[in-house]
This record gives sequence, C-alpha cells and structure tokens, in this order.
Amino acid sequence: MDLANRRGLETDVYQPAEDSALLADAACDRLEEDALVLEVGTGSGYVADRLATETGARVVASDVNPHACGQARERGADAGVEVVRADLVSPFVDGSFDAVVFNPPYLPTDADAEWDDWMERALSGGESGREVIDPFLETVGRVLAPDGVVLLLVSSLTGVEEVVETAGEEGFSAVALADESFPFETLTVLELVR
Repeated sequence: MDLANRRGLETDVYQPAEDSALLADAACDRLEEDALVLEVGTGSGYVADRLATETGARVVASDVNPHACGQARERGADAGVEVVRADLVSPFVDGSFDAVVFNPPYLPTDADAEWDDWMERALSGGESGREVIDPFLETVGRVLAPDGVVLLLVSSLTGVEEVVETAGEEGFSAVALADESFPFETLTVLELVR
C-alpha cells in the first residue's frame, strides 16, 4: 500500500492519544496474564497490542470500522491479537471474557454539527456524550465471565457521575482506577464489577 493510501486510512481510524495511553496503562496494571480480554472500539489497535504484549493476556480486539480492523490486525499481529469486526459486544458468546476494555466515542456533539464518516463515529458520543456508552453498559454484562471486570474510559465532558449511575442501574459498582486532567476535560478510567 502506498503512503498516500495509508494516510487516507489513518484519517478514518482513531489514532492513539492521551486517552488511549491512560486506558492502556490502567488496564496493563489491572489485568492478569491468563485473562481473556475484549477491547471494544479498538481503533488503531494500540491498547489491544499493549495489553497482549505487556500482560501476556489473550486479546480480542473489535471495531465496527473496517479500516480500524485492518490497522489493529497489522499492529497486533506479532502479539497474537485477534481482530473481529463487530458493533459493541453483539457477536460474542455469553460469559466468555475476563475483562472488557473500552475507550468509547464520548465527545458531546450537536446532531446538526455531525458529519457522516468513520472518524466522526470514533469521536462523537451524541448530544449527551453517552449515546454509545449507555448501550454498551446495557449489553456488556452478558459477555463477562462471573468475576469479570469492565475498564471504561470516560470524560468529564460526558458526565462521569451519570455514567456511574447508569452502570449501577445495570448492576455494576464503579471505582476510579486512574484519571488525568487537561485544560478542557478530565479523563477517568472506571473499573466496573458486579
């Protein structure tokens, strides 16, 4: 693939940023070597690759974006990351994962200002910032093993308290594992357990 085409694909795929590093650091500290881990919304595959490389966990990475799946497959090939094109947790078997890790689209976006492309889908959390997070919280419990854990990155722009409340309605208790403040937001990695 030539450089121009590669750059075109990169504009369609969320690339690692501060939120990616914060989530990867927290997950690497928390996960055990023999865990079966699902990373939802893998984007470039940065977090999945770090998890597989640094913890020795078996990692399945998923994304609805076919360009992201390609990048994640390439990035995680040496670490044995398996990549599946999927919308949230829909195709996965009940009770199969020890951990689910997710850096969701969380930026509040006015519906009139949205555009229809892959990068918008990677960034926009809808008007509340939680329009992807809420359906995720409603369904993620199905794929967790009995002692499974969810590591979810959220932003103060999204409303951390609202996310914790929704998680509680779905039977999860939440603990903040890590946070990092920036001029415009604070990012928090929540650990959700039942």
